[in-house]
Amino acid sequence: GTARHPVMSALVAHKGGCHCGRVRFEVQAPAVLNAIDCNCSICTKKQNRHFIVPASRFKLLQGADNLTTYTFNMHLAQHTFCKTCGVQCFYTPRSNPDGYGVAPHCLDPGTVERVEVETFDGQNWEKTIEENGSLRDRSKVE
Repeated sequence: GTARHPVMSALVAHKGGCHCGRVRFEVQAPAVLNAIDCNCSICTKKQNRHFIVPASRFKLLQGADNLTTYTFNMHLAQHTFCKTCGVQCFYTPRSNPDGYGVAPHCLDPGTVERVEVETFDGQNWEKTIEENGSLRDRSKVE
């Protein structure tokens, strides 16, 4: 039969990177990406729309030495970005410390069918994560 749920759809090898090309990565995710549009302070400032994958489905291909990290408040989220061009291709979200939030707009063209976007009320993070507990499951391998 055909897959009815995006989580059950076949995984595709997406490659991507930062603007200057020093940071490159590969991520295994469906062709139809389910991105989160969060309105917390940092996601709003950076327009950090992202999809979440388990750490085992993410591979940094090059540029580990060219990444730097910004943290704030509780220092749980690890906002990594390229030291040269400043682009954040991926980061470790507070909601999913065992996975990565990947920016679909940093993926190379050709493997993404479409991006579906859901909103997350990060201004009321604790309440929203409690009401949307399934978000934490996105970094788990099935």
